[in-house]
Amino acid sequence: MSDDSAESAGERTVTVGLVADPGLPLEIAQRVSEELPEILSRQVNNQVDWKLSVLCEDLGLDAHDRVPILGIARRKMPDEGWDLMVCLTDLPRINGNRPIIADISSAQGVALASLPAIGWMRAQHHVRDTIVHLLGILARGTLNLGTGHDKQHEIHHHVRRRSTEWVSPVRQVPAPSDQDIDVYLALTGGRGRMRLLFGMVRDNRPWRLIPSLSRAFAAATATAAFGVFYSSIWRMADALSSARLFVISLFAIMIMVLWLIAYNSLWERSRSEAERGKAVLYNAATVLTLFLGVAGMYILLFAVTLLAAIAVIAAGYLRIRLGHPVGIVDYISLVWLSSSMGTVAGALGSSLETEGSVLEATYSRREQQRRARLREREEQEQEQEQERSE
Repeated sequence: MSDDSAESAGERTVTVGLVADPGLPLEIAQRVSEELPEILSRQVNNQVDWKLSVLCEDLGLDAHDRVPILGIARRKMPDEGWDLMVCLTDLPRINGNRPIIADISSAQGVALASLPAIGWMRAQHHVRDTIVHLLGILARGTLNLGTGHDKQHEIHHHVRRRSTEWVSPVRQVPAPSDQDIDVYLALTGGRGRMRLLFGMVRDNRPWRLIPSLSRAFAAATATAAFGVFYSSIWRMADALSSARLFVISLFAIMIMVLWLIAYNSLWERSRSEAERGKAVLYNAATVLTLFLGVAGMYILLFAVTLLAAIAVIAAGYLRIRLGHPVGIVDYISLVWLSSSMGTVAGALGSSLETEGSVLEATYSRREQQRRARLREREEQEQEQEQERSE
């Protein structure tokens, strides 16, 4: 509906700005913006004309590693003519030991939603529902808009209550009085922390690890080929049970994960007791991201080695060497062991990768920024300690 038609119909126009970080937040914001006006009319207020505008901006961090949404709101909302603003970032947010989904400031009409905490499955669906929830709160608190529906259609915070809400890990938590934020949407309990953890892993996109560690994969492939061409490896694989081969493969994957963490200094140490919970969460995300990435590389290596084994090793020759009739299971066993050997060699091959390429392959853009800032602070503290000692 145009502005003229909205005014002629007696409707108020509410313009909402969605400010999204580049990358996945922007992609999701652009997709959900097309369906939000109809949903907002149905679930928040059907007496106004909702207009959505999407803006891509690198949401910078302040000295406390937080997105200064109030400063962004004061700068953007008057220039763009927005009534309300929702920022969408892929920066994980934690207040104490409590993961934060969103900050809400009704006084300024702005909210900040953190993508990792919203959910790692069906991200677009959950982001859409979260934005509707936030705009419902802002519409009431900032613009004094009612639901625009009959009383029997009133809904808590303008968002339809789900049947699972009573066991949901999401809670509204009042912000400290010394902050301009009114309320947080926070995740509670172990389920909430697991939700944030998987969201952080999704944002790290572990599947990018495979093409980024090309030297490691080359070393792994060369070593796996050794197992294809040497009959002693065939006999060893034939003597091992499937359970033992599985344990060996897990062991090989963990060796590469631990090597990548140690060699590239990816393990984060807590500088204080208050930061211990954050360090545990970030380290868990690192381990899980690398495990999934290396496991993906293992599967690819297994497939390549299996094709090579079938092409190179004749069934009759394999039968002679093993001393019994052979089938596809025997090929899988020798490839299984060869791939595990190759993965261990791949860990050493990853040493040829630059630290920057490993960081880029392992972490999201936001996490890279956070780690760079953390490293700068540690270097500054070391310099200050040296100056004091001198």
